[in-house]
Amino acid sequence: MWFLFACLSAVFAALTSILAKIGIEGISSNLATAIRTAVVLVMAWAIVLMTGTQNEIASISKKSWMFLVLSGIATGLSWLCYYKALQIGEASKVVPVDKFSVVITMVLAFVFLHEVPNVKTILGGIFITIGTFIMILK
Repeated sequence: MWFLFACLSAVFAALTSILAKIGIEGISSNLATAIRTAVVLVMAWAIVLMTGTQNEIASISKKSWMFLVLSGIATGLSWLCYYKALQIGEASKVVPVDKFSVVITMVLAFVFLHEVPNVKTILGGIFITIGTFIMILK
C-alpha cells in the first residue's frame, strides 16, 4: 500500500510543479507560496476532522512537537525556495534539482537515523545524482 501512496505522491508532485509554474506567472513567488500553503492547511485540517484524528493532539509528545515544528519550518523554507526557483527557472530543470533531495535524504538517513546503506541504495543515489546533473547541463 505504501507504494501506491508513493506513486500518487509523485503524480501530485508533478502536477504541483506544472500548475505552480503556470499559476506563479506575474505574481510574487512568496505570495504564491502563501496561497499554496493556505490551501494545504485547509485541506490537511479537513482530512483530520473528517477522519476524527484531532483527538490525538493531546497525546503528542514534546519531542514530536519539536520535530514537527522544525519539519514545518524546513518545509516552508523549501517551498519558498522552490517557488522562487520555479518562477525564474525552467520547470524541467528546477524539478530535477529539487528532487535531488532524495539523495540528500538518503545521506542524512544514514548519518542521523543510522539506516544502513546497501549496494542498491548507494547505486541508486549515484544514478540519481548523475541523472540530475545530466538533466541540468546545457
